[in-house]
Amino acid sequence: MRTFGRIGGRKLSQRQQNLVDNALPKLRVPVPETGYLDPTHLFETPRDVWFEIGFGGGEHPVGQAARNPDVGIIACEVFIEGLAKCLGLIEDQEITNLRLWDLDARALLEHIASASLDRLFILFPDPWPKARHHKRRIIQPDFLDEAARVLKPGGRLRFATDVRHYADESLVRLMQHPEFVWLAERATDWRTPPADHVPTRYETKNIGDVTPVWFEFQRVE
Repeated sequence: MRTFGRIGGRKLSQRQQNLVDNALPKLRVPVPETGYLDPTHLFETPRDVWFEIGFGGGEHPVGQAARNPDVGIIACEVFIEGLAKCLGLIEDQEITNLRLWDLDARALLEHIASASLDRLFILFPDPWPKARHHKRRIIQPDFLDEAARVLKPGGRLRFATDVRHYADESLVRLMQHPEFVWLAERATDWRTPPADHVPTRYETKNIGDVTPVWFEFQRVE
């Protein structure tokens, strides 16, 4: 099921185009022809491996990579402008512990070894507001099955959105899944950005219809 549309944006600058042409191939996650990919092999002795789906302009994965140099981060984004901005940040900040994927994140997850990821981030995904498009939203039962497979027991899934209906729908689906447990104990746990969150420009635009909510779930041990 397609959950995005690869659309053209503004023409890339010369620097951005050079980064897409030359840097992206070196950072792109290689997919094995057979078997599963152990993501720890993409990095030098990582403490953890984190996976982010849909990073926009790259502020969050680059910020997390800078704060956590001993963590390997795989970040996925299909839009070329976002990829180009992320590549610029990687070069400017000399980030070495971040790998990229420029196609559907689910196509990569299918190749990731079971119980090999420590954290999974899905921050402000496309809400597909029209009812006939809700089936394209990424938080679906089959996706959660795959997320549970690749996360280690005790691994974390963080979901954030500023769209009320998507928040309600996603929370129900996450709570119904037998492999995930909601960690919230009080309202501030889901109303307040987590202490380790890296803010993005998207959050400042107030595009959604509610203040952002943050759902932190744990893969059952």
